[in-house]
Amino acid sequence: MTISANRRHLAVGIGCRRGASADAIEQAVRAALGATAFLFEDIALVASIAAKANEAGLLAFCEQHGLALQFFRTEEIAAAPASYSPYAGKHMNVDGVCEPCAILASHGGRLVLGKTIVGDVTVAVAMKNAPSDTKVP
Repeated sequence: MTISANRRHLAVGIGCRRGASADAIEQAVRAALGATAFLFEDIALVASIAAKANEAGLLAFCEQHGLALQFFRTEEIAAAPASYSPYAGKHMNVDGVCEPCAILASHGGRLVLGKTIVGDVTVAVAMKNAPSDTKVP
């Protein structure tokens, strides 16, 4: 099996209440990853719903750690699988945010950690699909 030297292979979907701090988001991500065999350093990118594009805590978290941040439109999220969240349904008009964003950002990769709630933050983690130059038996 040949694996790319770039170990960053996780897409992290994040949902958060308005005003969630960068520290709260980091604590949630680290707590979620703590339930897996993956490391914080394995994160390739973070994704959320477009309505969070100006969320200061989310932007600061990604900037502090040099993480790419991708946003998806409501229509894209609605078409992806998700565990139902009454909050997301009421406020964002989608069934969920973190799980579909993780799956979309991973280009249809496998969800390795479903929705995990830590305070006002939800986190889901998906393994990115292998790049075309990676050989997996």
